Amino acid sequence: MRKLLTPAFVILLGTAVFCPHSAMALRFSAPNPKFNYTDASGKKQSVDVIDTYYPKKIVQPIAKPDAQIDPKLRRAATIAEERARAHSLSKCWHFVKEALVAAGVVKSRPQTTLAKQAGQELMNNYGFKKLPVSNPYEAPVGSVLVYGAKRAPGHVEIRTENGFVSDFRSKTPSRRPLIGVFAKS
Repeated sequence: MRKLLTPAFVILLGTAVFCPHSAMALRFSAPNPKFNYTDASGKKQSVDVIDTYYPKKIVQPIAKPDAQIDPKLRRAATIAEERARAHSLSKCWHFVKEALVAAGVVKSRPQTTLAKQAGQELMNNYGFKKLPVSNPYEAPVGSVLVYGAKRAPGHVEIRTENGFVSDFRSKTPSRRPLIGVFAKS
């Protein structure tokens, strides 16, 4: 029995008995902070202080690929997303043209200079069709969205799975009036 009670065994047994589990110690040592205030009726109230950040949830659904649309348009969306910047360079139609050519959707670079003229040129010269979509969030992945403006050149962007892309990436569509959603079959 003397060999069982060596000093190392006694120390090990003592630490196991007298040291509480670390998670239990943390739970008891830090109470939830409260914010105390007096409401409009004069009654004292208290609420828990929120100390963690929860990012804003996606309100609109993620876009779905449409099997009837040319797969090259989805490739154009990927190319545009890879080349896009964080902020606008005011070259949306230029970046969309380059993505369409790089993906092989169009054989030559479109010639119009204004973004609001893009839809008409894509339909007349490149075989695109206007889709019956009025909500940009319902546009299929790879479709080209064209926006108008009274005195400005307009805006063009491509729908991606996570949002919209032109010369910059965005989770939300342009606030300009939507002229149309265009795609190639």
